[in-house]
Formats: sequence, C-alpha cells, structure tokens
Amino acid sequence: MPNFIKIKKKINNFKKTIKVPGDKSLSIRWVLFASLAEGTSKAKNLLMSEDVLAAIEAVKKLGIKTIVKKNECKIFGKGINGYKYKKNLTINAQNSGTLGRLILGLLINSPEPINLIGDKSLSKRDFSRVSDPLSKFGAKFELRKNNFLPLTIYGASKLKPIRYNENKGSAQCKSSIIFAAMRTNGTTIIKAKKSRNHTELLCKYLKLPVVIKNNKNFDEIKIKKVEKINPLNYEIPSDISSSAFFIVLTILSKNSEIIIRNININPSRIGIITILKKMGAKIVFKNIQIYKGEKIADIKVESTKNLKSINCPPNLNSGAIDEFLVIFLVAAKAKGISYFRNLSELNQKESPRLQWAEKILSNLGVKTITTNDSIKIYGNPDIDINSNKKITIKNYLKDHRVFMTSLVAALTFGGKWTIHDKDSINTSFPNFIKIIKDLKK
Repeated sequence: MPNFIKIKKKINNFKKTIKVPGDKSLSIRWVLFASLAEGTSKAKNLLMSEDVLAAIEAVKKLGIKTIVKKNECKIFGKGINGYKYKKNLTINAQNSGTLGRLILGLLINSPEPINLIGDKSLSKRDFSRVSDPLSKFGAKFELRKNNFLPLTIYGASKLKPIRYNENKGSAQCKSSIIFAAMRTNGTTIIKAKKSRNHTELLCKYLKLPVVIKNNKNFDEIKIKKVEKINPLNYEIPSDISSSAFFIVLTILSKNSEIIIRNININPSRIGIITILKKMGAKIVFKNIQIYKGEKIADIKVESTKNLKSINCPPNLNSGAIDEFLVIFLVAAKAKGISYFRNLSELNQKESPRLQWAEKILSNLGVKTITTNDSIKIYGNPDIDINSNKKITIKNYLKDHRVFMTSLVAALTFGGKWTIHDKDSINTSFPNFIKIIKDLKK
C-alpha cells in the first residue's frame, strides 16, 4: 500500500461520538512501573502503538515476562531489583523520547554497560538533559556528538542521592530522575518547573515514598528508596493528545459536533482546552470522575464561528506542548494576531515543530513571523484554499503530529493535499485514519 494519503475535498458536517486509544504517556509509564512490581499487573485499553510496544520489548530484554493480547497486556514483575542485565545488551527506544529518557533512570545501577539506540528522529534529540542529572547519582554515559543517541550507560553500584533543579518543564527528565531516586539510598530532592505529573500520581496511588509539595511555579519532589511496588491493574484512560486533532477538526468544520469518551483530563495536560476556550471554542467536560489519581471525562465540542486571537500565556505551554501544531490551525482561522512564545521545547520533539508550523501555515496563505522559540500568526477568518491548489507535505522526520495536523488542515481548509509517511501515525495513533473515515460516512 502507498505510504501517503491524498485529501481532495473538505470534510462534510458530522455529529458523532468516538473513542480514541489509551493515553501514550500513561501506557508507557504503566509498562515501566509494572516491570518493577512484585507480581502480575494487568492493563486494559493499553495503546498498541510502536512507542508502547517498544517499551514492552525493552522490559522483555531486561528479563520481564509479558503477554500482549489485542489492547490488553499482562506483565509479570519480579520486584524492584528483578531486572536481568545481560552482557552486550542494546535497548531500542525507536521513536519514543518518553521511553528512551525514562528507562535510563531504571538502568542507573546496571552492573553491565547497556546501549540505548533509537530511530533517525530520536537520534537527533538531546539526551544530555537526562544524562547530566543521572550522572550526579554516580552513573556514567557515553553519548554521540551533540549529546545524541546512540549512548551507553554504565551503572553505579553505589548510588548517591541528589538535589536537582529541573527548569525546562520536562516531564521526561523529571520522571527519569524519580525512577533513579527510587533505587538510591537517602532522599533525592527535585525542584521541578511545572510539567506533566503522571509519574507522581502513579507513585502516590502505589503508596511509594514520594512526597510532592506544590508551589505556584514549581513542584518540590522528595523521593526515598523504594523497597517494594505492588502490582498495578489499570484501565488506561484515553489520550487528550490524540483527541486534540478531533477537537480542532470539529471547531473548524461547519455545523459539526463530537463527543470523545473517557479522556484523561489531568490538569497538567489540558493546556489545549484552556487555550482554545480563551479563543472562543465551544468545549465542555461531562461525566467528570477520578480514576486512580487521574481525572477523566467525556469531552463535547461544537463548531465555532468568530474565533478570537490569543496572546498565549507561557504558563500554559507545558500543558499543551504536544498540541501546539494543531492549536496553530485555530489561530490561523481566528480574527487578529496570535502570539505564542517561550516554545523552544517544540524543537526538542520528533521534528523542529515551529519550522513545520511555519511551512504548513504558509501553504494555507497565512502570514507568520517565527523565531527559534516563538511564532506570530496573522489569522484570517475567511481562509479558504482554492480547491485546485496542490499542497505536498513530506520529509518531516516521520513526526506523527505533523502528519495529523496536515490532515486536519486539508479537511477543514480545502485544497488538494498529498501527505507522505502515513505510517508515522503508528508511533502514537495507529487507527487515526480509520476514525477520520468513520466521521466522513
């Protein structure tokens, strides 16, 4: 089958209820916690994407038995010290920055050197942001030029607790340090800029010796050595990041409405909702509940006219960092100039996303001014692409969010689009196109 998709016309109006796959961040974290538990952990609605399957393969290489069936998984943990460290072991994180960075915290005391590799995209991402703090525990690292993969970690038999200021707002870095601290005698203290807190919530639910003090601009996290983790049976809530594309598709389509079921609306993840509502979007939460520390709800979205521009407060950035590409499509349709700043983290993702935002919006005829950490978008409420205009999207390092954002742009703004590397969605959302086709019926 060809590895591209062609979109030749806008989507018709729709009124649907859908369910998107399990949350990727939680799916990967569940795999890692379950691999450390004593006994059998079970997960339902686990995201069966390449990133999560890479996490499962990683713990299998460390001697942990797993059974995968459809979107359910069993992991037979052997305890906090249950990994088997073989000689000449290589772990392939593939495209997953979450897996690649978090698992280094779990390998901090390996008696054997372990190699970590990734795909072309992951191999262009900075791993010093985790190797630097993990080195303070006593581990040593060899990284390729520019702090890229492949790398080799040399674990330390005697780990020492650390104090660390995490000022990038990176949940991956913070979580990696938490995992390392769980293997370390004494108390490790992290002063962390606000970011996703899934790891901390799982620690709290599992009653691990992790204490979090929430301040306005940062969290203070104290972690003591963990002796035992109980099995974790978990039905993974659905992913807000995957939902984002359908939220924006609905906002930008005429006379449409969608309900997305059972979504993780963790406050550290819903920056997109806050931003879009400030821009006038019609979004409401229904059936809100707490599930094992995580807040979940159904999300109802309606088509929205008269969208407003936004001077986006930077304190919303970390809660929307994976959704900005598709948020920029809403800014393109809004009245006035939207300004987004302090976004250097966008260029630490699978591709340099600010550059790709500029390219996509340029194809829409939307003016932008872009720096290495900001973008101004000159919105046009009357945007409508000539139906014969040909637009091609390719060579974007197989960044799944570039693919999905481009598809949403094609369906809402018009034109004849050819979007390459369709299989990029397999890293996070394998059935994305199927759900799109169901909306079009």
